Amino acid sequence: MDQLFSLHNFVTLGLLVLLQAVLGFDNLLYISLESKRAPAEKQVMVRRLGIGLAVFLRIGLLLVLMKLISYFQEPMFGFQSSFLSGEFNLHSLIVLAGGVLILYTATQEIWHMMSMENLEHGETSERPVGMIVFWIVAMNLVFSFDSILSAMALSDVFWVMAVAILFSGVLMIWLAGRVAAFLEKNRIYEVLGLFVLFIVGIMLLSEGAHLGHLKLLGNEVTAMSKTTFYFVIGVLVLIDIVQSRYQKKLMRSVRKSESVRDG
Repeated sequence: MDQLFSLHNFVTLGLLVLLQAVLGFDNLLYISLESKRAPAEKQVMVRRLGIGLAVFLRIGLLLVLMKLISYFQEPMFGFQSSFLSGEFNLHSLIVLAGGVLILYTATQEIWHMMSMENLEHGETSERPVGMIVFWIVAMNLVFSFDSILSAMALSDVFWVMAVAILFSGVLMIWLAGRVAAFLEKNRIYEVLGLFVLFIVGIMLLSEGAHLGHLKLLGNEVTAMSKTTFYFVIGVLVLIDIVQSRYQKKLMRSVRKSESVRDG
């Protein structure tokens, strides 16, 4: 009992909570953007229900992975040719499917945004609430594989990992509303959010292909590292900030020129 609740386990719990927070950024962004498809009065409920269900399913997935991790890593099928080869397991297929779905979602929303004629009344294509909750839960589970496997590498104590998952879920519920509110008030950053989501999809595709030992022309696909991912996101954010400020300066300059001309 003393070893179960030792200082080491509490230190590990702190590290896992921090890890969950870092790895949960892309998931949080997806939840915030997906929940905007629901009617305005139901968006808070959708986020809370989706994250709440996902947290309990994450704990269930944790139990499954602790018992059947070898099954998820066991090759299911493979193929080989001079152009393409691979050997996929269940883990790689789930990650690949998640990448495809996120790429599709981001591309669809970017296309919808470009073809929108009325910004006030055509904000986003609505979905049934049940469908939105389903996708939030499903994508939460896809994103959870990395965090759960990382947690299992740091600890083999179930309560430590379960508490970290519960805490991250509560934190995600608290932050999701704030991220959604920020995007609502600063709609220019919706474009940035969608392209971040697009990069998340590419990251998942590369990770799934790497897990499946996919080779193109004899060269194995390498997974995009988290360092590369956050560097790209940082560059995108910096570009967006600089472009926004430059655009405001241009508009002020144009208004000043017009006022001088009119005067």
